[in-house]
Amino acid sequence: MTAVAPTAPAATRHPSPAPRLTRWLLRLHRPALCVWVGLVVLLSAGLLWLGGPLTDASAAAWEQYNACAGAQNCTYDQPAIIRYKEVYSVTTSAVLALPFLIAAWAGATLTSRELETGTAQLTWAQSVSPVHWLTAKLALPATLVVAGTGLLAALHHLAWSAGKGRIDTAKAWSDFPTFYSGGPLTVALALLGLVVGVLVGLLWHRSLPALGTSVVATTGVFAVVHTALPYLWPSVTQVRNWAQDAPSGAGIVVDEGILTSTGARLPNPYCGGAVFPDCRTVYDKLDAVGYYRDFHPLDHYWPLQLMATALTCAIVAVLVFAAYRVLKSRTGGTPRGASTTG
Repeated sequence: MTAVAPTAPAATRHPSPAPRLTRWLLRLHRPALCVWVGLVVLLSAGLLWLGGPLTDASAAAWEQYNACAGAQNCTYDQPAIIRYKEVYSVTTSAVLALPFLIAAWAGATLTSRELETGTAQLTWAQSVSPVHWLTAKLALPATLVVAGTGLLAALHHLAWSAGKGRIDTAKAWSDFPTFYSGGPLTVALALLGLVVGVLVGLLWHRSLPALGTSVVATTGVFAVVHTALPYLWPSVTQVRNWAQDAPSGAGIVVDEGILTSTGARLPNPYCGGAVFPDCRTVYDKLDAVGYYRDFHPLDHYWPLQLMATALTCAIVAVLVFAAYRVLKSRTGGTPRGASTTG
């Protein structure tokens, strides 16, 4: 009779910590989630109102105003024009502020609070590795941030486009708040705020200092992106001689000044037109023959948006890498289930 080898006992299956960690994060940050959803819904409603009824009413008011042709007794819907400008300003400022609000929240609560209270160390010792913990802290909020800011950026761009060419006081595409509130760069900056907050929280381990530092650091990186923006795509050069007015190309100006007979570029002395004798003398001493202006026209809107988005995402990737390195240095690469010290 052939003996039957005993079968090995079935391996005990433990549920993956990822779903449990995700549910725990949602419960822990439920107030922040409710505020985020409410903010997105409120701003979405405001932008839909702006791009629809408010734009139509303001455009009709401008048609009435322009039809007056300078008449003294002109009747037009001035409140509609003012209402459009006010709502546009408020909604644009709100969208532009999102990266800094996200940075403040991430710095104050997402990582620093658990490290400060010891909850993170307890989690690492019981069921979840530090790497899984940080991954959940980044992945779940990043998904919600991308979804919310992506929707708001799209609605803002549609609202701005609806007023273009119809409203005389509509903001130009190169307007600072308008450019940063209506494209993929808006989403990338929101992710930047999130990652900066997470990294600062890992460094500080204290909620209040991490909150302030996260906002300041996000502002600093924002300034770097804004400074580099005009140079991320080749600009267009407009040249005018003395017989013409100074270049008037509209858009994002990179550089402008005067040209010499040898083609050299000099800063504009801003004396005035060359028709004035005193200014003519100044320009002759400089051997100036005309003006130049390097700028980005409307056609460069999307290239600049995409290049700035790529730059911001590259910075985000570096900061994510830095966050994991900081976590590893603080935990010593502690495996799941091992004890850690705060």
